[in-house]
Amino acid sequence: ARLTRSLGASPPRLLRDDMTDGAPPCEAATITFPDGRTVKVPVLHDAAGATFLDVRRLFPDTGVCTFDPGFNSTASCASTITFIDGQNGRLLYRGYPIEDLAEHGDMVDCAHLLLRGSLPTRAQRLAFIGEARNHRLVHENLIRFFHGFNHDAHPMAIMVGVVGALSAFYNDGMDIRDQAHRDKAAIRVFGKMTTLAAMVGDIG
Repeated sequence: ARLTRSLGASPPRLLRDDMTDGAPPCEAATITFPDGRTVKVPVLHDAAGATFLDVRRLFPDTGVCTFDPGFNSTASCASTITFIDGQNGRLLYRGYPIEDLAEHGDMVDCAHLLLRGSLPTRAQRLAFIGEARNHRLVHENLIRFFHGFNHDAHPMAIMVGVVGALSAFYNDGMDIRDQAHRDKAAIRVFGKMTTLAAMVGDIG
């Protein structure tokens, strides 16, 4: 079986170019306030055809805020990696449905896709696995965290706790603006996940 993108055969962009910062908007909508003032806001479209009003400049320019509890009608960010449609149960990673990745791929495929932008070739897969294996060991002090959980603690609660604690052990010289540093941090977490999962299993 082969993995196929649901947004076409070419490398997908889950957001169109006009949704990126600095790009001139193609369309605009006019908002009219009760006092007669009007303001134009850019109209954006994603790769799936949904329409958005870009209100990022609304408060700075007018002093008016939007009210949307729970973000029911608000997109929290622009992403070229993930597309989520909760109402219809759709989750895409770079255009690939998550159910296809789960059925025909594995964690290496998924991690390489998210971090490097494409499914790995055989050579890329072996190299990626080699990188991850160099980070399988965990700090001795991190292991002590596991002794603080009850024997009946939920495995995911334990995993959330110890993965979050990793940032306290490996933050030396980290520059979040450096792509190489971010990549190393992601590989480090990915490489340690099998070790942490095994340790979580030992508690259960």
